[in-house]
Amino acid sequence: MKTPHDLVTEARQHITEVSPQEADAAIRDADVLIDVREADEFAGGHLPGAILIPRGVLEFRLGSKPELGRRDLEIVLYCKTSGRAALAARSLKEMGYLSVRSIAGGIDAWIAAGKPVVKPELPSFE
Repeated sequence: MKTPHDLVTEARQHITEVSPQEADAAIRDADVLIDVREADEFAGGHLPGAILIPRGVLEFRLGSKPELGRRDLEIVLYCKTSGRAALAARSLKEMGYLSVRSIAGGIDAWIAAGKPVVKPELPSFE
């Protein structure tokens, strides 16, 4: 029986990962930057320009949105440490997306590299 770690390791053999340093160019060239974490994680801080599509609904959401259905889209994915993004990238490749990249180390590596993170501000109730 395979473990989650086995699945992520296997997925990484079939996808393209970019370092946080390489991610700047990949994001600049991308049509869409997708955060595959959960809503509460996204609300706690995310990469500038990212849209939230949690891993559990990614394939369905892409399949239901015509603007995200083009298989030649340049897509960059990330999650917390890159496991979910690796699985998501492999799934999108299997769906026929031609240019999918995952950020190695996820948002944790992004932050460790000193890269910017957007943290939504809550309204003041004073």
